[in-house]
Order: sequence, then structure tokens, then C-alpha cells
Amino acid sequence: MSENSATPLTMIGLGPMGQAMVRRFLAAGHPTTVWNRTAARADDVVAEGAMRAATVADAVAANRLVLLSLTDYAAMYDVLKPAEAELAGRLIVNLSSDTPERTREAAAWLAERGAELLVGGIMVPAEMVGTDAAYVFYSGRQSTFDAHEPTLRVIGRADYRGADPALAQLYYQAQLSLFLTSLAAYLHATALVGSAGVSAAEFLPYAVDNVSGLAYFLDEASREIDSGRYPGDAANVTMMGATADHVVGSSLSAGIDSGLPAAVKSLYDRAVAAGHGRDSWTSLIEVVRKG
Repeated sequence: MSENSATPLTMIGLGPMGQAMVRRFLAAGHPTTVWNRTAARADDVVAEGAMRAATVADAVAANRLVLLSLTDYAAMYDVLKPAEAELAGRLIVNLSSDTPERTREAAAWLAERGAELLVGGIMVPAEMVGTDAAYVFYSGRQSTFDAHEPTLRVIGRADYRGADPALAQLYYQAQLSLFLTSLAAYLHATALVGSAGVSAAEFLPYAVDNVSGLAYFLDEASREIDSGRYPGDAANVTMMGATADHVVGSSLSAGIDSGLPAAVKSLYDRAVAAGHGRDSWTSLIEVVRKG
């Protein structure tokens, strides 16, 4: 059975992300109970219509649907242990970041206490929660997701990835890997040209052009990865590995940190050693998979 727009819920964790979600739920007509270890963090959203719970046990008991926005899954145990008696029959939607294995462990811990876990991963910053650009990965029992999707879509497009609780976390961490590495690469590139006195503003349009162009390579790359065939006619590992070596050398000459390009170069070196020298750069996936 689908929910209606007035479904009540509880939000535990009122950092910037938690507060942003509460505001979206309130605007959509959902009665929202809130709790945070630092009680003052609830003041603003309470003033806007949220209901403050005196204790975490009261917060969990208030509604069947309980959302968590915490630092990690360890924080979930710390926060919920005083409310263990109230967990039975509750759906815990944990939107916190952690490893896939810890996510599975959390699902088992909650099940032992009569609660169900739906894992979520929000792929936008707090200021974009609930906008057209927002989307959230979910995993867990599909019937549970389907029943609550009308409420969950308030904070962003609800993208269900499968029954395994770890799947949403895997997608979330994979996206963060791409995001964080790309940002670090931008900073490294900016520092590299900056060593010659080039400002970040002057370099910006070239960086934007580069990042925008990356999408061009991904469609073909995904087909090669899935097929396990890596034709190197256009850009083979040996050629691109030489380029990676030049980036490391340029970094050392400029006196800036070379850790990031050295890590990239090591992938090419290991791919060559594994016999992929004439294969496409996409064959580096074989090195990455083997750790």
C-alpha cells in the first residue's frame, strides 16, 4: 500500500543535511519529529513546525518511519542503543555513509531487534536536497521501498538498486570515488599551472572543458569493461603510461605534491607488467579489480 502525503516520520541527526531534509518534509506536509544529540540543533526546524522529541527513545517511538542522518553507521549504534526497546516494527532509513559490509551488519543488528533497514545514499549537498537535481540510492526489501517511495521522493528522485542492503552504499561510495578523485585532480592540475604563476581563474575554462569532455569516453569504456575486450588502437596503456610518467615528472619539477599522479602512474605500470601494454587504457580495470 502506498503512503499518502501526510505520512508522519522521525528524523534523527540534524546536521546541515538532516535539517535540509526536515524542511523538505515539512513543506510537503509530513508531520516530522526530530531529535539530535546536541538539542540546540533542532531549534530552527522546531520553529518551522517540526516536533522535538525529549529523548531518542521518544523519537523512535513517535513514528514507524525513522530516518537517520549521521556521520557513519557506528553513530547509529551509539544513538539507537538507548531506544532498542522501541525499535520493533520500525523502518530505519539510514542515509549515513559507511562501508557496504558495515551496512549489511547494521541490517542484521536491526532485524534482531524487530526493525527493518532501508539503506540510502544522497547524491547532492544539503542546499540541493529536494531539487530536480537531487537523487538518492536505496537498497533493501523492494516492497518496503515501494510502499515508502512517495514519501522518500520528497528529498530527491528515489533510485532503487536492489534487495542487498549494501548496493545503495556501493553506488554511493562509487560516485564519491569518482567525485573526490576528480576534485583532487582539479586541484593538482591547478597547482601545476600555478607553479608558473597562472591563476586558478585563468586556468578555469580549460579545466571545465576537460571535465566536460570526460563523458565522451565513458560510453565506449563501459562496453569494453563489460565485454572484457580492450582494443588499444587509439590509446594503449604503454602510450598513456608514458604520459602519466610525464605528469609525475612535471609535478616533481614544479615542486608540488606528486602523490595523485604517482598513484595513476602505478596503475599503468602494473597494467604493462600484466601484459596489457598494447591494450586500451580501459584494461586498467583488471589491475584495479585485483587490488
